Amino acid sequence: MVLYGADRLTEGAASLARRMRVPEIVIGLTIVSAGTSAPELFVSLASALKGSSDMALGNVVGSNIMNVMLIVGCSAVVAPMTISRNTVRKDIPFAILASLVLLLLCANNVLGLIDGIVLLAVFAVFMWYTLSQAVSGKSEAEAQEQQVTPWLSVVYMIAGLALLVFGSNIFVAAASRVAESLGVSDAVIGLTIVAGGTSLPELATSVVAASKGQSALAIGNVIGSNVFNILCILGIVAVVKPMDIQGITTVDLSLMMGSVLLLWLFSRTRYLIQRWEGMVLLAGYCCYLAWLLFSVNLA
Repeated sequence: MVLYGADRLTEGAASLARRMRVPEIVIGLTIVSAGTSAPELFVSLASALKGSSDMALGNVVGSNIMNVMLIVGCSAVVAPMTISRNTVRKDIPFAILASLVLLLLCANNVLGLIDGIVLLAVFAVFMWYTLSQAVSGKSEAEAQEQQVTPWLSVVYMIAGLALLVFGSNIFVAAASRVAESLGVSDAVIGLTIVAGGTSLPELATSVVAASKGQSALAIGNVIGSNVFNILCILGIVAVVKPMDIQGITTVDLSLMMGSVLLLWLFSRTRYLIQRWEGMVLLAGYCCYLAWLLFSVNLA
C-alpha cells in the first residue's frame, strides 16, 4: 500500500503539473523526488506520532546508509557507474553537509522544533539553488507521454495519499510487534527492516537504471533521496513531533556520513564507481549489519 500509494500520488501530481505547463526538470527535482521519498516521510511521521522516535530516525538513517552502501554497491557491481563532475563537485558534498548537520543536531539526543526548522531552512536553500540551476540551464524537451485526465489525476493523488497514511500506520504497528517479539529495539528495526522496506523504490530504480547504462539517473536518485530524507523528512517530523533519541548511536550517524564521504572519494577517481568499489561498499554494509546483530546479542 505504501509503495503503490507513493506511485499513484507522484503520477497524479506530475500529470497535473504538466498540464499547468510546469517544466519537466522542475517536476523531476520536486514532485518525483518527493514521491520516491514519500514512504520514508509517512512511515517516520507515523512512527514519531506513535511514540517510536528511534524507529522514525532509524528509518531515515538506515535508508541513507542502505542507499549508498547497498544500492550504489549493487548498481556498481551490475555495471560500473559514471559520475558527472557536477555531482562530484556539488551534489555529493551537499549530501555530506546534510549528514554532518544532522550529526551535530543529534549531539544532545533530542531532535526538537528548532532543529526541525534548521533542517527545513537548509532544505529550502538546497531547493532554491537546485531549481535556479535547472531553470537557468538549457530547457529539456517535454516528455511526449500520454497524460491522464485532470479529474483522474486528482483521484490518483487522493487515493495515493490515503494509501500512504493507512499503509504507514499498519507498517509501523507491525514493525513494532516484530521488534517486541524478537526482543530488539525500535532503533534496530528502524535501521534494518523498516529502512529496507521504504528504500525499495530507490533500490529498484537505481539497479535497473545502472543495468541500462543510465548511471547518472541511478546516482542522482540516491543522492537526492539522501538529502531529502535528512533535511525535509526529519525537518517535518521534528517540527510536528519532537523526538527523544535513545537507540540511534553516534556510530549509526557517523556511518551515514562516512558512507557518503567514501562515495565522494570513489567518485573523484576518474569520475567512476568501479565494480571493486561497489564490492567494498557492499562488504561495508554487511559488516554494519553484523555489528547491529552483535550489539543486539550483547544487549
